[in-house]
Amino acid sequence: MGLGARGDEGYEALVAAHEGLDEAQSHALNARIVLLLANRIGDVDELKTILKTARSYA
Repeated sequence: MGLGARGDEGYEALVAAHEGLDEAQSHALNARIVLLLANRIGDVDELKTILKTARSYA
């Protein structure tokens, strides 16, 4: 499951959510987003896989 054809719309919404924020506020928003999405996923093993994948791009 992915965002498919609405991926650009999702990206635009994320960028818009950060508009007008300073760097610290932007980082805090990202942290809240991660926690909310982790809670929505609701599967610790899946969350670990996602975090590992994201970290591999760092």
